[in-house]
Amino acid sequence: MTTEAKVGAFVVGCFSILAFTVIYLVNLQLGGDTVPYRTYLQYAGGLEPGAPVLFGGITVGKVKAVQPWQTDPTRIEVQFDVKKNTPLNEKSVAKLGAVSVMSGPVLSITTGSNGARRLAPESTIPSRETPSLDEIAGKMVEVADNTNGLITQARGELADINIKASTLLANLNNLTGKPNQQKIQALLDNVNETVATERPKIDRLTDQLNTLAEHSDTTIQNANGTITDAREPLRNDLIELRTTLQQARGLLSDMQAMVRANDDKIDDTVENLRTATDNLDQLTDSLKQRPFSLLRIKQPKEREVPKQK
Repeated sequence: MTTEAKVGAFVVGCFSILAFTVIYLVNLQLGGDTVPYRTYLQYAGGLEPGAPVLFGGITVGKVKAVQPWQTDPTRIEVQFDVKKNTPLNEKSVAKLGAVSVMSGPVLSITTGSNGARRLAPESTIPSRETPSLDEIAGKMVEVADNTNGLITQARGELADINIKASTLLANLNNLTGKPNQQKIQALLDNVNETVATERPKIDRLTDQLNTLAEHSDTTIQNANGTITDAREPLRNDLIELRTTLQQARGLLSDMQAMVRANDDKIDDTVENLRTATDNLDQLTDSLKQRPFSLLRIKQPKEREVPKQK
């Protein structure tokens, strides 16, 4: 055997021992203390036994079996084993995923919630469907069809906009043409001539406004002085008026107290006046019926009725 063959055989043997050791360690790590779980998908996407199981992006186990579910053949049952003490919980969700574009499909499980209850071995993990390539392609075709319609509509609207823009440019050209420019120049010349003619009047008006403003300032200052001079007498009058009102209020209070204190006496006086009035009414009636009572002390005897013979 040649030296090259011996070296080649030695290298192949070393690689074989290394690969065997790695496979053994991986199987020992993943198959030593593992617990089984399952989930159900409607689309497996090429997932096969031996595919990695990721928990939050970390490899924690392998897929053990992928087959149609006997209870519901429209769903795919995926059985897998994960390391013991992997914190799968009720909020964890299984879905079909991929580590990279060139790698094969994997079973990805979300971390869920720290406060959720941990799942017991052989439990079913809720799943969430991942769109398949056919569904993505169908949506892309639908988007492309809608895009074609939008492009056609945009072309029509752009044509209308182009026509309107051409009309606008034509109107602008007419507006900024030489005849209109001459009219605008004539208008500006008239404005300049008017300003030059009326400038002395504007200057006189400005001077008069300034003079009026000065007089207004003087008038305002005089008014302020007058108000200041009259403020103190007005304040004294208001103080005296307030004092008078307070005295009147005290007088009214005293009168009310006096009226309340003599309320019973006033009632007796009113009753006496009423009795005197009644007596006067009786006396008046008596005088009307017997006026002779003022002259005679005794009332005359009544005449007897003559007897018939």
